Amino acid sequence: MKRLLKKLALALFRGRYAPKSFSKWLVLLFDCCILIGSFWIYIFIKYIYNVDSFNVVKDIIHHETLHLIPILIIFLINAFVFGSYQGLVRYSGFGDIKKIAFVSMGTFVLAFMTKSIAINFLDTTTIHKWFVSHTEVVFISMLTFIAMTLSRLVIRRIYNENISQKQEPINTVIYGAGDAGLITKNALEHDTSACYNIIAFIDNSPNKIGKSINGIPVYNPEKIRNKEFVKKNNIELIIFAIPSMENEEKTKIINEIIDLGLKVKSVPHLNKWIDNKLTMNQIEDIKIEDLLGREPIILGKENVTEGLKGKVIMVTGAAGSIGSEICRQVLHYKPKKLIVLDQAESPLYDIQFELLNNEPYRSLNIPIEFIVGNVKDNTKMREVFKTYRPQIVYHAAAYKHVPLMEEFPYEAVFVNVLGTKNVADLAIEFEVEKFVMVSTDKAVNPTNVMGATKRIAEIYAQSRKCEKTSFVTTRFGNVLGSNGSVIPLFKKQLAYGGPLTVTDRNIIRYFMTIPEACSLVLEAGVMGEKEDIFVFDMGEPVKIYDLAKKMIKLSRKEGVEIEITGLRPGEKLYEELLSTKENTIPTEHAKIMRAKVRKYTQEEVNEKINTLIDLIPTCDNFKIVAQMKNIVPEFISNNSIYSCLDKKE
Repeated sequence: MKRLLKKLALALFRGRYAPKSFSKWLVLLFDCCILIGSFWIYIFIKYIYNVDSFNVVKDIIHHETLHLIPILIIFLINAFVFGSYQGLVRYSGFGDIKKIAFVSMGTFVLAFMTKSIAINFLDTTTIHKWFVSHTEVVFISMLTFIAMTLSRLVIRRIYNENISQKQEPINTVIYGAGDAGLITKNALEHDTSACYNIIAFIDNSPNKIGKSINGIPVYNPEKIRNKEFVKKNNIELIIFAIPSMENEEKTKIINEIIDLGLKVKSVPHLNKWIDNKLTMNQIEDIKIEDLLGREPIILGKENVTEGLKGKVIMVTGAAGSIGSEICRQVLHYKPKKLIVLDQAESPLYDIQFELLNNEPYRSLNIPIEFIVGNVKDNTKMREVFKTYRPQIVYHAAAYKHVPLMEEFPYEAVFVNVLGTKNVADLAIEFEVEKFVMVSTDKAVNPTNVMGATKRIAEIYAQSRKCEKTSFVTTRFGNVLGSNGSVIPLFKKQLAYGGPLTVTDRNIIRYFMTIPEACSLVLEAGVMGEKEDIFVFDMGEPVKIYDLAKKMIKLSRKEGVEIEITGLRPGEKLYEELLSTKENTIPTEHAKIMRAKVRKYTQEEVNEKINTLIDLIPTCDNFKIVAQMKNIVPEFISNNSIYSCLDKKE
């Protein structure tokens, strides 16, 4: 019997054992029962002192049942109008209570209006037979409102405590006692997937410290830094609920919390809330990207809109981390058509599915062509250019993994150099307006094959002389979350229990997010002129060793060790962006600079690069790398078998 009641409750208030529509009708039936119960309670109170025989009781029941029928019909009409039966009872809140109030008030108003109209058409006996007085309708409506409200709150409490899966309570502190903090508290209380025991609010407002909110004390931020307080209350989770706080201050506070060994979550900014409401699913785990201590860089959109709207745009390497994000951002600027090209079949299928099926891209109704093709295949690329006549090309196709390309210079040159040459030459032939090349900080004073091939590709693009086509290059550092980058590697290693591998304790890198990197590419493509190379002010570099330590703390796996493996072939301790004042020229954007680099004539570039390309069929790595060093004299191999090719001073 108990099991049957539990299943019935679940069907009524969760919809697990019944279709959603059926569950909705059960709630309506339940509400009708409450109205009927409220009606008879009122009748009982009304006649309690006037009943002296069983026959009188029968007469009262018969008489009042006729009164109940129109009230029940009017109640059902209002329930349908206001939808009081459509909400999930286990999530009942103020919005649901407001609907119940409207139904109760509407029942009285409609009953009053119905009786008033009926008086004009029916005799007094009929009116008395079918309609109760206005005063009685008021009392019945009030009883129904109270009963429906209490029933929902009680059932929600019973469900959360007895029917939902029981879990150990998570002792939680909410950092922020403002509106976001209170909304966070409500979200925690409504979450049935876990049980949160809110210990305290933390806030630095003198007007709130020492007081309580809904019985929960508000403490000074110093309290949470007290390890004894954390230990005494067995606090496990801190939820940061001040979305508007400056990034630098927020990072400092979160770092201090992580140092205490606590799990940290954060409430997203208000503009990310769904329908201006916050649920526990939206409260995010703090990511390592949030702890890098740098404000996100926001670039202008007006110029980009003007430059891309109504154009045919092609992205090579469009299934990669950078290429796919360029595609996503480009679509928002309403191009005439987008050409998505990549040689990797499965990733191309993934981005195809996303752009054709997911919002907001699907609703943009912009024609998109998905093409499997390799930039080193000149025949295929010529067919693509001839068929679609792109006006702007974003060239993101490249091999980028330093250790792998150090082992396979043949492939690096084939794709990064010959592939770029193919696309650049076709851009001129088919009168493309802009050719925007995605490069890397590793192209500056390269110490590895990958960086050298990217620098050679830059040199080739720079040397092209064409009145109708502008060649623009963008350089940036490591991209957070991109395929093969350090953070996904650390996450995999943490999942396996460690250790985290760092090549050198002192190795540093610049970081930016994928959206930032792609915003830079789009902005540079619009503002760039012939032969421009743009570099980005990426802020302060990050020590990879410190990054590893933060990720261990963030994962709360303090036993995980960091293993120093030594620099890999071609790797250097730091990357250069040429972002110093001596090597750059400022632009209208404070975060974007033009690089001052050596100019090459088209003739000398053609001769040297053609010689390099002629070496590809030989597959002779040493001859290939030697020619690369001839083209890029600053290419000095580091920790590599090709170091023997460098001139000894």
